[in-house]
Amino acid sequence: MLPLEGLKVIAVEQAVAAPFASSRLADAGARVIKVERPEGDFARGYDSAAAGQSSYFVWLNRGKDTVTLDLTSAAGTAALAELLADADVLIQNLKPGALAKLGFAPAALRAANPRLITCSISGYGEDGPLADRKAYDLLIQAESGLSSITGGPGEPARVGVSVVDIATGATAHAAILEALIRRGITGEGAEISLSMFDVMADWLTVPLLNHEAGKTPQRVGLAHPSIAPYGVFHPRSGPPILISIQSDREWRVLCADFIGDPALGEDPRFATNMARVANREETDARVAAAFAVMDAEVAIARLTAANIALASVNDMAGLADHPHLRRITVDSPNGPVRFPAPGARFVGEDRAHGPVPGLKRMQPEGS
Repeated sequence: MLPLEGLKVIAVEQAVAAPFASSRLADAGARVIKVERPEGDFARGYDSAAAGQSSYFVWLNRGKDTVTLDLTSAAGTAALAELLADADVLIQNLKPGALAKLGFAPAALRAANPRLITCSISGYGEDGPLADRKAYDLLIQAESGLSSITGGPGEPARVGVSVVDIATGATAHAAILEALIRRGITGEGAEISLSMFDVMADWLTVPLLNHEAGKTPQRVGLAHPSIAPYGVFHPRSGPPILISIQSDREWRVLCADFIGDPALGEDPRFATNMARVANREETDARVAAAFAVMDAEVAIARLTAANIALASVNDMAGLADHPHLRRITVDSPNGPVRFPAPGARFVGEDRAHGPVPGLKRMQPEGS
């Protein structure tokens, strides 16, 4: 038996953040009924990379039922009320206040059903100066300051995935599970509200505190702003290699076993991480010189023997063929699609993942 079997989730959702949260509930056995506008979730049209279907939609909507409702009509709101009558969880990411205007304010829903858990996702929250502003992933990357510390020295950059949406969906998922645990103890539901901006601000605590301490983070490309050496180096031949030195002991090992200069490990200019960061240019130059006389295979072998953390700088082709990549296969209206498996594994359990729903009109329960 899956852990959330018997749980009924109504998801009035679109795009990425809310569907991410509800997809994880569906994976755990919940019955997730996705309410789409008559023309469908606009994420269905993002691309055609997954057997002619949107990669976003296929990834985030496996295992769900779907029903299209026109919530501007009396019939649509009546159908939604019927779906919510015995629901355990409501997830929604409509514009703040939109659901309340339709007669489904979370507080009113919980008054009628105290066990109900509601989770409302928005860009900037239910109140405040920007509460009414539209918000999407890249907009929040910019507004929160994330893009200012992403990329190389030349200009701000977008994180290569929809990190704000994914972080918000993961936060919503964790909050819902927390509320379910409490409900199991007290019998009471919860009203959860979270914003994309708040989630990203939380994730940006370290760079913010450094800025407020007078050490505003700079864009350093594929390197670490607070640790050195921690970045990409180029061997004589082969792909670039990223290494990470996490302690002064590891630095001494790198100097002795890879660079071939044990005395460098004790040099006051490099002996501590703070010293290496202050002298980053020369630190990196010493490491780069060692890489420059080795082929990639030799460098990787010597780093591995010295127990130095490293990674190949891969691209999507490298991920597609990676020996550690686990995949799942889900059915879709256009046939099976294979993509990366969820990160959490339950030992001894071989979980199946439900199909991706096509856009079709369905009659809600009881009609």
